[in-house]
Amino acid sequence: MFEVYIHVPFCLRRCGYCDFNTYTATDLGAGASRGNYANMVIREMKLTKQWQLDHGIAEPPVSTVFFGGGTPTILAARDLVAMLDAIRKIWGIAPDAEITTEANPDTVNEYYINELAAGGFTRVSFGMQSAVPHVLKTLDRTHTPANVAAGVNAANKAGLRSSVDLIYGAPGESLDDWRTSVTTAIDLGVNHISAYALTVEPTTKMGRQIAAGTLPKPNDDDEAAKYEIADDLFAAAGLEWYEVSNWARPGYESQHNLGYWRNVDWAGLGPGAHSHYNAVTEADHPQSASLTAPAGGGCPADAGLGVVSVSHGLRSWDIAHPRLWGTAINENRVPWADSETITPEENLEELIMLGLRLHEGLDLYRINRAINDAGMSSTPQTLRNVSLDQLAPMVSEGLITVSDNHRVVPTRRGRLLNDSVIEQFFDFVGV
Repeated sequence: MFEVYIHVPFCLRRCGYCDFNTYTATDLGAGASRGNYANMVIREMKLTKQWQLDHGIAEPPVSTVFFGGGTPTILAARDLVAMLDAIRKIWGIAPDAEITTEANPDTVNEYYINELAAGGFTRVSFGMQSAVPHVLKTLDRTHTPANVAAGVNAANKAGLRSSVDLIYGAPGESLDDWRTSVTTAIDLGVNHISAYALTVEPTTKMGRQIAAGTLPKPNDDDEAAKYEIADDLFAAAGLEWYEVSNWARPGYESQHNLGYWRNVDWAGLGPGAHSHYNAVTEADHPQSASLTAPAGGGCPADAGLGVVSVSHGLRSWDIAHPRLWGTAINENRVPWADSETITPEENLEELIMLGLRLHEGLDLYRINRAINDAGMSSTPQTLRNVSLDQLAPMVSEGLITVSDNHRVVPTRRGRLLNDSVIEQFFDFVGV
């Protein structure tokens, strides 16, 4: 599978809790402006495709496209459609592809959503966050619950799937406030809901307010209680958890996010976006073996960044600042800030971390093969036999279940203590 992620770094305003790579200015220089952004991303697509060709990477037609941010819908709908059309021309798009954009409810209306639907989009993810006015105010969100409902109704009318995102644990949010948000989201009739615990970064406005004592610090026990409330209410409404922070009716899971958790290939476009390739063909450019970007940031389209063993993967990330990102594109360079090989050991760690977040579970046979690739075990049978014995305490503690086909699935308690489950698994396999 091959996915494309497009980061749109523009926002109407910066929310107090947000530490994403976003900007409120309309023009950030070097062509990275709201009005010209689609053109710049399309140019990056062409540079990326050429890099893939130069390094023997033949990806299948794109299975999912996701526009995130920032606020993708701050751009004109025709610009999002233009970028989607370019993906279709450059890589091709699978007939059943999932095409999603995140949307701020304040920036879309029925006409906007109809234009997205006509242009090939299949899904809209609305940033709801909360249905309680004082919580929205604490989060610096300007939309109202009515705006969210209007957006979902417009998407339904246009034949698009809808999802909403919620955040729990905001300072001052009570358990009843959270129940109100969850039940309001369910009552919208959407088939997919994401619910994330608030993460407070010290460099954000909210982080500074908490440090100064003007806002209370989020409480782990409070967040755990809210997770359990959400899980119960979603389940009662027919929404099943398929990833620690995501619930959906069967068949409505986010295929794009599942691709991330299953470690497929994806190209990330836009300032700060990350890309991932499971195997990169070795190229005849030994001088580039360090995978280090040239001075000034950005990698030439023919920089030979493919000097990686075919058994290794590659992770890269775009230059974060839009002006420097745009400068690299204007100089005909793939705008990577840097990149790194993914060693077999790191690949094993990622498989464990990602697999233990999914309802489909962690495939012990796949982990076994990864251990062999990393030189950590001589035979698959050794891992399988030892793993079942070693996992028994975690099963008895109610953290995981192990299916007959040797898939490890976190229980709800295991989801709440996911970091601990992962660490125990790391200890078990020796990474």
